[in-house]
Amino acid sequence: MLRLADKWVWDFWLALDGADYHIFYLQAPRSIGDPEQRHWNVSVGHAVSQDLIDWEILPDALAPSLESDRWDNFTTWTGSVIRYGGLWYLFYTASKREEQGRIQRIGLATSRDLILWEKHPANPLLRADPEWYETYNPDVWHEQAWRDPWVFQDTERGNFHAFITARSKDGPPDGRGAIAHARSPDLVRWEVLPPVSESGAYGHMEVPQRLEIEGRTYLLYSVTSQVCAQNRSKRTTQEALSGIFYMAASQTLGPFRISTERTLYADAACTAYAGKLVLGPGGGWRLLYTRMFSPGGEFIGEIGDPLPVTIDQQGFLSLEGAR
Repeated sequence: MLRLADKWVWDFWLALDGADYHIFYLQAPRSIGDPEQRHWNVSVGHAVSQDLIDWEILPDALAPSLESDRWDNFTTWTGSVIRYGGLWYLFYTASKREEQGRIQRIGLATSRDLILWEKHPANPLLRADPEWYETYNPDVWHEQAWRDPWVFQDTERGNFHAFITARSKDGPPDGRGAIAHARSPDLVRWEVLPPVSESGAYGHMEVPQRLEIEGRTYLLYSVTSQVCAQNRSKRTTQEALSGIFYMAASQTLGPFRISTERTLYADAACTAYAGKLVLGPGGGWRLLYTRMFSPGGEFIGEIGDPLPVTIDQQGFLSLEGAR
């Protein structure tokens, strides 16, 4: 597993370069004492592996800007990486110290080698659009949710898309969590579009991953039982647990209905979070995940070894070896 002696590790994302799996992850010093403060003492670490088990630590990828007037001078949070035209594009979430980190925006850094990253001069590139999404209102929610961009290309049409943790502008405050959608022709110019997911079940749906497997489109996301809406039972019969869930759709961009929600790795303790499905080096799908909390509630902060995932004829995902 990926465990750092001096840092907690949590949300992560991957990039495949030949036989090398590059992992980018949020990290914070264990020396701060309180793991709840990790969000405000964060940088983006980087490691590489060829088997998803043994990791070589590489130089850190990103950190908050030192300049006091920058949009990302407080935090650099979860994102994703995509390759296009000889460059690697790393999209990441960030916040400003002057706003106490309460307003989230999304920007871009690029690299030719996955090691040295340059932040884009036009950052931030993606902001919440009030036509579709809730903006900051402390009387409704404690933050403006606009984070965790999962960026991918529609190989048939050529456009790029981002799925984003956000909140719909309408509905009961505890159930506005949704996956936002934005589209781009070039990974720099973005148009914000309506959500691809149904809202009403959660306060937020975090760290999305969209992927296609055997002709089906899947949307992975993570939630805790604390953000389940009061009327969630009207949308799904799934038990309120904490961890990794998914929905399926027949179309490339959804829509994703909460009635199709299934559990991938969830329990009462929030053992696992921020899961990503990846094809292993020998083939076959694997789940990588953050080991979050022990049964006693202690924060763990490391990335577990990959677990095999099977897919039945109905398209349901099953996890082997969860513990």
